[in-house]
Parts: sequence; structure tokens; C-alpha cells
Amino acid sequence: MVAQINRDYVTRRPTRLWSRLLSYAFFEGRPLTTRGRWINPVIRAHTNLLRRLPQLKPVKAPAYILGTGRSGTTILGIVLSMHREVGFLNEPKLLWAALHPGEDLIGSYNRNHASYRLDAADASPHLVRAAHRIFGGFLAASGTCKIVDKYPELIFRPGFVKAIFPDARFLFLSRSGHATCASIEGWSKRLGVEDNGETHDWWGANDRKWILLIDQIVSEHADLAAYRDQFSKLDHTGRAAIEWIVTMREGLRLLDQRGEATLHVPYEALCAEPENWAVKLQNFLGLDRDPVFERYASDTLSIPQRDIQLSLPDWLTPIFDQTELELEALQK
Repeated sequence: MVAQINRDYVTRRPTRLWSRLLSYAFFEGRPLTTRGRWINPVIRAHTNLLRRLPQLKPVKAPAYILGTGRSGTTILGIVLSMHREVGFLNEPKLLWAALHPGEDLIGSYNRNHASYRLDAADASPHLVRAAHRIFGGFLAASGTCKIVDKYPELIFRPGFVKAIFPDARFLFLSRSGHATCASIEGWSKRLGVEDNGETHDWWGANDRKWILLIDQIVSEHADLAAYRDQFSKLDHTGRAAIEWIVTMREGLRLLDQRGEATLHVPYEALCAEPENWAVKLQNFLGLDRDPVFERYASDTLSIPQRDIQLSLPDWLTPIFDQTELELEALQK
């Protein structure tokens, strides 16, 4: 599906089509594992133009969908994009890479040294001004007033985001580790490619993302770092379990440190009670009630499969299980 839209989406609210196509064609960019990368220079040129123009529209309380990829972040973003006030950007990593040269973890848009963690000190006045002009330009062009940006890895950069947009709101999406890791494994096997001697898959260009994750994030977790000599033996599922564990811990920290600006959205609960969550999301994001959005959420979200089993190394299983228990306790 182009821009994650289908016939039902267009039928529900035809005016949403322009916003989604605009996002897809001129703002989101194409990462390594996708086709149509020829358009990236066009998007870069468009981005450079916006950052030189006066700000076209103020960016107020943008929302960021955070968590581990393949945990329902895309469907949450698409559902929110049905709201008449929302302009949805589905992982506009090209924009973020244009704003900060050390931002690209995958290696889709540059091969500079990248940092998982960015904080307020990385948000220079020039960067802040450029971000407001670019995202304000998107709001003006799309005819919307609320940005929802799905970029899971920004969970490691809340201070950076807050320095740019002090009133930013965070949606921390969690999902069963079993379902998330199985989905990551399937994604990488299905979409991973070889290109000019490089492997491009979930873990970036020649494991760029995996190496950065291990060196910069996993090294902070003593219980995982103690088994670093075992990391080379991990398959896609084992790697996904590592990523899921450290990301969920980051989400728990975000709730503890920035709880007033963060809403925890358990994916299974969202799908079990979409009507209630549609109201809760609108209240948290400062959106007016929208019956079309609420009906779309109710009709689109469904309870996911639960009987997924993973095969993890003996040393990793108890750490993984403990993280699941911590998330379950949070929901209670």
C-alpha cells in the first residue's frame, strides 16, 4: 500500500488522502530496504527550501510515537492520521538526518558517526529554528494543526526532542516481546537485501544499527553486557529480544522521568478497547473529539495473536521474562 492507505481509509475521510500522499512524497524519505530511493534528493531539496523560508505555521505540542519497531507503531500512527486535525509522518528519518548529521542509525541517508542518544545540548539554536520551519511547512501544506511523528528510536532522545519542541508529547507503545520479536525476525528475512556487497536489513547497513545499539545502549545494562561474548551467536530473534528489552526499559524510564508528557499505550489493551483508547488519546494530545476517527479506530484495531513462542538462549530468557513482568505490573 502506498503511504499505508487503502480503499477503506480513503472512503472514511477522502480529505485525508492529500495529507498522507504529501507526507509520503515530500517528507518521509525512503530508507535502504525500500524502492524509489531516487526521490530522496527531491525531498532533501524540499527540506532545504523550507528551512530557508519564514516559518509557515506554528508547531504546537507535536506527538511522537515511540517504542520498538514492529510493535504496532505504524497502525497507531495510521489510526491517528484519520483524525481531522492530525498530520501523520511515518518515520521521517530523512528530515531528522538533515537536521542533525549524527542522527542516522540505519545508514539510509548518510554514513556519519551516529549516536543513539541525543540530548538538549545537541539541539543548537540553528537546528531548533530549522526544525520549526520544516515541520511548520508540513502543517501548512497538509492543512493540519497537530503533528504525529512515528519514529520509535526517538525514545532514546526525549531531551533532544524537548529542547526543540518543549511542549512535545510522547506515546510510549509497548507490545508483548514475543509478538514484537517474531515480527522483527519476519521483517528482516522478508525485506533484507544485498546491495553492492552490503547487507541491508532491520539492523541497518552491514549491521550498523546493531553495532551502535550494542556499543552505546546495551553497554549501559550490566545484566546484558555481561554476555557480550555471546552476542555474535544471536540470530534475528535474539537480537530483536535485546533491542526490545533495552527499549522497554527506556520507556519505563521515560514514564518515570517525563510522566506528565508521556502516555503509556499497551498495544494489546489498545486493540481490546479501541473506543476507550480513542478518547484517551484525543484527551492526552489535546485533540477535539472526532467521531470519524473514533469509529475508524474501533473498526481497524483488533486483538492480536497471543500464542507466539520464541527460542532464546538460556542466558537471555530470564532477562526477557523479567522485562515482560515489569510491563505487566505497570498495566495493573
